[in-house]
Amino acid sequence: MPVMEGVEFYISKRVGRAIMDYGMLADGDKIAVAVSGGKDSLTLLRVLKDRQKFVPIKYEILAVHIDLGYPRSCAKKLEAYFKNLGVKYHIEKVDVLKETKPSDINCFWCSWNRRKALFETAYRYGCTKVALGHHKDDIVETVLLNMFFQGEISAMKPEQELFKGKIVIIRPLAYVEENLIRKFVKVEKFPLYDCICPNIFVSNRTKVGKMIKELEKVCPEVKTNIFRSLKRIKKDYLL
Repeated sequence: MPVMEGVEFYISKRVGRAIMDYGMLADGDKIAVAVSGGKDSLTLLRVLKDRQKFVPIKYEILAVHIDLGYPRSCAKKLEAYFKNLGVKYHIEKVDVLKETKPSDINCFWCSWNRRKALFETAYRYGCTKVALGHHKDDIVETVLLNMFFQGEISAMKPEQELFKGKIVIIRPLAYVEENLIRKFVKVEKFPLYDCICPNIFVSNRTKVGKMIKELEKVCPEVKTNIFRSLKRIKKDYLL
């Protein structure tokens, strides 16, 4: 059995635990791995690819990149990486900028269009699961974002059925903290593509992320505590 070393070993171990805890994969699954070009999605693709060598569950991987037509597209760079890694891939080109003014572009708009194209592609290729690169930090931030800005208690589920089961989303990095991913990416020197959206530095998610980092100075386990709170709900103390 191939032996993983260094940071990838710890990431893969957490991925394996999340897959088992939430029953994310079944024998014969075909997984559409959403690859944006960022550190999280590239880490997810690499770990799922490497785990195929030794896990008892047999599954296929299709790397899917959604090219929305931005000037600085990373499609060619990713295509070369997919070929080098030895994974099947598909690059879906969706030129949504023709009908959208730059001033109307925001995080929700971008995410909605990417998801729509991703789900349609996954369904077209007969994929049983869609794997997203959201990690533990993303889930924790989402909890606070929904509380602060939506007035509700909700989060990203590690495994979630959509459209009456036609699409099943899985988040294998649910137990992996972002700092581990950063270390892995630095070692492996992935061909990263940085988001060019001007809203990334002023978004509410960025603000919440900074808030959590400040809280970690007085409570190092704050992220783990918030994550665990989703499973330790005391209904008698809710309104």
